[in-house]
Amino acid sequence: MEIIRLRERDEFIKLGQALKASGLVDSGLEAKDVILDGLVTVNGQVDTRRGKKLYDGDIVDFNGFQIKIEK
Repeated sequence: MEIIRLRERDEFIKLGQALKASGLVDSGLEAKDVILDGLVTVNGQVDTRRGKKLYDGDIVDFNGFQIKIEK
């Protein structure tokens, strides 16, 4: 499981940014495509919003990999 730590001044990271930051996609366009195709889940639910805000404790699943958001 990949851990993404929020910067101290940030309360959230957007879903597309998290996929890119973790290296699971190479670009924002690729993130947009996999999200819109319904290939990404947030806390077990498919979410097709690239701008979905992820907060401390959220877990993202994509292509067999997990990302956990931590403060």
